[in-house]
Amino acid sequence: MTHYGTWSPYTGSSSIILAVVLFIVTGVLIFLASRLHSPIAIKRPGKAFGVLLVVIWLLSAMTFLMAAGIYGLADKVQGIRFTGPMNPILPVTMTSAAIAFFVIVYLAQSRGFWMAVGSAIVGTIAAPMIFELPFDLIVMGRTYPPTPHVAFTLLYFLPLFLIEISSFAMLMLSPFMKLSRYTLFLLGSMFLIFAVWALFGFAYPATPLPFALNVISKILAFATAISLFLPSEGRVKMYQEEGKGVPLL
Repeated sequence: MTHYGTWSPYTGSSSIILAVVLFIVTGVLIFLASRLHSPIAIKRPGKAFGVLLVVIWLLSAMTFLMAAGIYGLADKVQGIRFTGPMNPILPVTMTSAAIAFFVIVYLAQSRGFWMAVGSAIVGTIAAPMIFELPFDLIVMGRTYPPTPHVAFTLLYFLPLFLIEISSFAMLMLSPFMKLSRYTLFLLGSMFLIFAVWALFGFAYPATPLPFALNVISKILAFATAISLFLPSEGRVKMYQEEGKGVPLL
């Protein structure tokens, strides 16, 4: 059996329901952003817990690679094939990742080169996952898994969800990471694009409109990750008043 793209679009009332849910999420995030006046910093974990987070992420990635291999082999055995552009957003993702890495290094350089690089690594790992976690929840029930469908869907997505969650957890390893209103506004903007995409069925990005909405939401996800490393407003204002320029945290 041959499928065009890797998931089927939403249609009829399911498209409207998805869009409404995503608009509600957007509204909640924008409301929270408007109420958040000071950035929220998260305490860094101890060394042992930090190592555990990295180990969990590595094991999750290895498990996912094995699961994806089994999934692909089952596709081949059962004669499931896909046509159309495969992963057309990859160039956008790679370019955004490179830009995000160097921007975070620049923002985090005040504590030394290696601390800046470490912050950029965890920030760049988490950035695409900001897009992927809600995206995977939306499309996991619309994919074309081998038989038995439920078992292969769980085999593929459960380790992927663990990668995404552990990627977010590793952000705590950076002393610069904090949640600000800009993060929530950008995240809300990403969900707004998701909602518009849902109105058009959340279709596979093989035509101009779904492709554009996919690209915009992916870029907003990387911008959201970068915003986690922005200097606090209070310190920026203090340095501007003193004529010292904007500090890099």
